[in-house]
Amino acid sequence: MVFLTGITAPRVRRVTGIARTLGAFSLGALAVCALPPFSTPVVLPIAFGGLYLITVGESRKRAGLAGWMFGVGFFLFGLSWIAESFFVDAERFGWMAVPAVAGLSAGLALFPAAAMAAFASSKAHGVPGALIFAVCWSVSEWLRGTVLTGFPWNLIGYAWADYDIPRQMAAWVGSYGLGLLTVLLSVLPVTLLAQDRRQNVSAIFLFTAVAAGVGAFGMVRLAERPLPTDTTVRIVQGNIPQREKWAPAFRARNIARYLDLSAQPGGFDLLLWPESAFPGYIDEDVTMLDRIADLLPEGSILLTGAQTRAPDGNGTSYRNSVLAIDSNGRIVARYAKHHLVPFGEYVPFRSLLPLDRLTAGLGDFTPGPGPDTLDLPGLPPVGLSICYEAIFPGRVVDAADRPGWLFNATNDAWFGASLGPRQHLASARMRAVEEGLPMVRAANTGISAVIDGFGRIVSRLEMDETGVLDTPLPAALPPTPFSKYGQMTFLLILAACLASAIGLNFRKDNEL
Repeated sequence: MVFLTGITAPRVRRVTGIARTLGAFSLGALAVCALPPFSTPVVLPIAFGGLYLITVGESRKRAGLAGWMFGVGFFLFGLSWIAESFFVDAERFGWMAVPAVAGLSAGLALFPAAAMAAFASSKAHGVPGALIFAVCWSVSEWLRGTVLTGFPWNLIGYAWADYDIPRQMAAWVGSYGLGLLTVLLSVLPVTLLAQDRRQNVSAIFLFTAVAAGVGAFGMVRLAERPLPTDTTVRIVQGNIPQREKWAPAFRARNIARYLDLSAQPGGFDLLLWPESAFPGYIDEDVTMLDRIADLLPEGSILLTGAQTRAPDGNGTSYRNSVLAIDSNGRIVARYAKHHLVPFGEYVPFRSLLPLDRLTAGLGDFTPGPGPDTLDLPGLPPVGLSICYEAIFPGRVVDAADRPGWLFNATNDAWFGASLGPRQHLASARMRAVEEGLPMVRAANTGISAVIDGFGRIVSRLEMDETGVLDTPLPAALPPTPFSKYGQMTFLLILAACLASAIGLNFRKDNEL
């Protein structure tokens, strides 16, 4: 099927249903190539331009089906890495890999299906159609990131995660807003196929204005020169395979690896270990706390991922935590993960679903109260997130107590050397841009990185690399519009697009 060589929407509609379905699926898979680690946004005009052409002027049912197939292709290819986690304990969970990924993809595809059905209901075409199309897509991404605790993975705005200038727009409108602008720029070129002179002038003007605005905002922001900090961080990447992480036979070796790497020559103020670095309850292990105190320089702090437990009214509550341990071996602050992974850290609807969670442990985790800022003695205050929490735009910082930097403790060993860890890193980079704060990421098997408030990677440890990373902590940038107003900036750009679409349609009706 040819989409962009003089073809018009009526001719596209004459293509057979099977070809349209396969075409929509292929376009969805192609869109993944725009995202990290491929980072080739040049494919987006083909992917979204093609989807626009096979849905514009269609019935809600046919447009919704095309959107669903596009979504299935997009999620099946983009989330294929999830299958890796089921083979960590292949005897128990290996059989679930294919149906789980297929089922998740089919379910998530309902969001683009609804977006395309809504677009078809608008009966819009031309430049107003491109605006409505982009609005429908971005609203569906926001809903996907919100409904049933949300899963905003691989947002289209991440196509710019590896590009310094365009990704700065996320500091103004967030990743959802950047995705809206990206889809609009991808669809506007195909509206030129209508060969309507007035519409073409509007399309070219709008495309130029949006692209120039994104470029100008990006260059102005990158011109900022924040003062350096005098804080040095040391990230330890133990590189322990997930199958060995909790195995009793490897326990002593795993602990020794983190202690030995941490004790390497060099000065630091903050020592950072990844999610669940210690195979047990470190806050209950006095001997381990003493060993940590022996290796920490005076006045320094260890931030480490750790499982913790405490009695409650129903028995014992378990939490996925980050603990701050000082050079005397005392725990001076705690953070508990508040946005838990379904089936990984708890089983939703447990009374109805007789399933075990994929991760080791005695029970479901209990969520913490929410984003928090820890005040560390003599060090910049830090905003904490654990693994999956870093994928949620606007939900990694306590808005009432802005930190000086962000720490994400994660363990991507579940997913091997697949696309997953690289996509996860892209999310962390976008959170840094949105908040204007440096993000430091400690990952068990990689990718560990220090990211500045512009989303640039200052230093990194690659996948499956064992080692330490000593780096000055980048300075915080001034609060961004997104950090101050959150998703209100996204709502404003949505409203502007809708108003523009209505205005253009009104002008067109008056000319008829």
